[in-house]
Amino acid sequence: MHTTMLKAKLHRARVTHSELEYEGSCAIDGLLLDRSGIREYEQIQIYNVNNGDRFTTYAIRAQEGSGTISVNGAAARRAAVGDVLIICAYVMLNQTELASYHPNLIYVNERNQIIRVGYTVPVQAA
Repeated sequence: MHTTMLKAKLHRARVTHSELEYEGSCAIDGLLLDRSGIREYEQIQIYNVNNGDRFTTYAIRAQEGSGTISVNGAAARRAAVGDVLIICAYVMLNQTELASYHPNLIYVNERNQIIRVGYTVPVQAA
């Protein structure tokens, strides 16, 4: 049996670009990808704090240190420049992997710079 768990979260990232005439995806500052463990072309879930929309796309790498969060293609209709997003990736784990698992939680400021990194300590089975 496998359980779907939060792999990584970029908390309160701000949209810097919204590009409707683009193939699709979400361009994310490469430093944020590396620190979170989200891989380029990995499926991500995006939750827009401003309007409540939730949608699925995939991550692409933007320039390291740029602070870029660019919502592209059809998803650009779901997020405007300045909107606050929670960007998540998930992973399926077996029962053995769950014992020592924790997600990468990345908290950013209004310029999408990392201000805190955390994770949840796994709960031990009773």
